[in-house]
Amino acid sequence: MNSDQSAVEESTPVQLAVVESVAAHMRHNPYGSYDVLRAAAPFVPGPHDTHLVTRHHEAQAIMQDPRWSHAEEPELLHGDSEVELPGSFLWMEPPEHTRLRGLVSKAFTARTVSGMRERAERLVEDLMAKMLAERDVDLLEALAYPLPLTMVCELLGVPPEAHEHVREISAGIARGLDPDVLLSKPELDARTAAVHAFLEFFGDLVEQRRRTPRADLITALVQADDAGARLTRTELLGTLLILVVAGHETTVNLIGNGVLALIRNPEQFERLRGFPELSEPAVDEVLRYDAPVHLTTRTAHDEITVSGRTFAPGDAVIVLLASANRDPAAFPRADEFDIARYARGRKAERHLSFGLGLHYCLGAPLARLEMSVVLRAIADRVASMSLLEEPLYRPNVVVRGMSQLRVRMEAR
Repeated sequence: MNSDQSAVEESTPVQLAVVESVAAHMRHNPYGSYDVLRAAAPFVPGPHDTHLVTRHHEAQAIMQDPRWSHAEEPELLHGDSEVELPGSFLWMEPPEHTRLRGLVSKAFTARTVSGMRERAERLVEDLMAKMLAERDVDLLEALAYPLPLTMVCELLGVPPEAHEHVREISAGIARGLDPDVLLSKPELDARTAAVHAFLEFFGDLVEQRRRTPRADLITALVQADDAGARLTRTELLGTLLILVVAGHETTVNLIGNGVLALIRNPEQFERLRGFPELSEPAVDEVLRYDAPVHLTTRTAHDEITVSGRTFAPGDAVIVLLASANRDPAAFPRADEFDIARYARGRKAERHLSFGLGLHYCLGAPLARLEMSVVLRAIADRVASMSLLEEPLYRPNVVVRGMSQLRVRMEAR
């Protein structure tokens, strides 16, 4: 993770695993590195005097304890950045976090999101029809990007002709969420350009909604601001940024990972076809088995002891969510993909892909909806799926996912 660790000629297996857990050439399968780290200790020394949290029990304890803060992540991962990523409630603690999250949360309640099901089903029906007609497609371009991008843009009020522009901006920012030490100069420059483009585009959209309100989330946030909810411009734009990036980039990865897991586990695909009602619980197994987000950070605000280790105020940890989700101490057959693991009547440990506590993912209901609709459509309409070639992965560490997934799909 730093220049010292990149030279690992005489490294121990654990040190090598630390490096390989974030190496670009290991993005297709970092899980072997996680196995080594998890077996070594619940806390493994990481970069910049941090510790990597490798196991489920410790990760869960830290993430649900409000004495661990998420607010320091920008300084921890992007301390030398030439551009300030707009702040959002993601990187805040109460009371600011409570105020901002409360303004947005009504758009993502289970009841509100359930009203979006019909739109999601229509989108998936249209996209699936095109895919099955073509048979050989890049699933990311044909389905995984269009569905969540359209859904979040329509929710916010982004005009259709600007959806691709939002996607391009979001991709640059998503890559830039990785620690700065892992980014090249061109990638850092691309993040700077993406942030400026985001601020310009959404700043203009905010002003348009001030002049001409519409039935969308940007208007709701603008009107809340005008009503005295005390949003600064930075807070408003930062909130929109996290809604855009988290609202579709992670779901793109979720859809891609889920389809890939079904292809590589054909018995689970047949199980889904035979029991399409498993589409709902299967979402949680995809989230556990191949998480869209692989790590997050926390900083201790008090002296805190976790599993016998005492952290002083200011000590920081990097929580390896994807490692915790494969912890055999928490999940029997942890490396197996089982779409019924979270089915009704079964008892399974909670995965950490949506986080816990104050920072539980606000968009979880929408992500669940979109993925379950995709899985149900696959169960109902697809006879067979196969890889045309091995998938390609983006170098992203935090928001991990594929850049290409070429598949052949045959209709039922």
